[in-house]
Amino acid sequence: MRWPSLIIFFMTCVTVLPVCAHQLSTAYARLQINSQGLVSGEWQLRLYDLEQAVGVDVNGDGNLRWGELQVRAEVVQHYLSNQVQISRGNSRCSLIITDEWKIDSHFNESYLQVPVRAQCALAGAVAIHYSAFFNENTEHKLLLTLNSDTAQSSRVLSEAQPEIIWNVSAGDPWQTFYEFVYQGMVHIWIGIDHILFLLSLLLVSVLIRRNGRWVANHDSRNILVNTAWIVTAFTLAHSITLSATALGLIHFSSRWVEVGIALSVMLVALNNIYPLVVRLGWLTFAFGLLHGMGFAGVLGELGLPADQQILTVLAFNVGVELGQMAIVLLLLPLFIFLRNQLWYARYALTGISIIIAFIALQWVIERWLG
Repeated sequence: MRWPSLIIFFMTCVTVLPVCAHQLSTAYARLQINSQGLVSGEWQLRLYDLEQAVGVDVNGDGNLRWGELQVRAEVVQHYLSNQVQISRGNSRCSLIITDEWKIDSHFNESYLQVPVRAQCALAGAVAIHYSAFFNENTEHKLLLTLNSDTAQSSRVLSEAQPEIIWNVSAGDPWQTFYEFVYQGMVHIWIGIDHILFLLSLLLVSVLIRRNGRWVANHDSRNILVNTAWIVTAFTLAHSITLSATALGLIHFSSRWVEVGIALSVMLVALNNIYPLVVRLGWLTFAFGLLHGMGFAGVLGELGLPADQQILTVLAFNVGVELGQMAIVLLLLPLFIFLRNQLWYARYALTGISIIIAFIALQWVIERWLG
């Protein structure tokens, strides 16, 4: 192109911006699929294209602002959710396009960064169908980068080729089982609220209530039986709600579940100081239902393979139980050893329970205010 022609083209772009923008319409996406069939990544699209498709310039002044984008957030999210379909094998993947957006720039153009997640089956080729902005601009293209543990691929999707098939090696079900067992164990070990809940219960498991005071329980067999009942109640309760929530049979707001878990920790700790419930089995079961929903939230973040949901839920449950038993086997012998010390029932129990209650109260406030 000679200089006079280049100057004319530049002046045309300045005076007729929509035409040039129309010609340069490009989006970018980078997706990663793991061995559990969880697809995660980012989709970057031009604000100009978004304006043409759904109209985000609320006041019509030609300048797109963050506040205007937030006003139209629901419309934008609905539009984007309908423009990408991902499937694997014979199962359609559950696609989630979140509203945790950021603004970026490419070639002096403003782009919206949109996190993308999809839960797919473990086996089969991955099919991705894309249809965004083709009605507004037939020249629009998506530059797509795909990654897995064993392969990488870069593709271009357009109106002429809106779908690609990506062959990914299937995951090993036993490897998935082991991975989810491990994740369940790790979660309870790093879940301070769950650990403090168990700690509060175990602190009094080696004591009995006599004449309005906590005193040492000298019957080791009775201690083991009572502890077994408490652990069983907690296990049964959180297994029920973990499975039901993960499989989509029940659903509660994660915010209120987390508030409830913090309250359960605080109330059990306070019950050690001012005992209203001495037989802790039923109390543990009730609060265990809340903790199970919390476990399910973590499992949802890890990803639940569409074709092996029951297997992964079972594996995660097993991992949680193994992690829980490790905590019990570590703490219970210590408390049995310390139970006969006068200071244990009089001072240590009260002091540790007060600290736990204050920590849990802080969690309640933080989670309530969100």
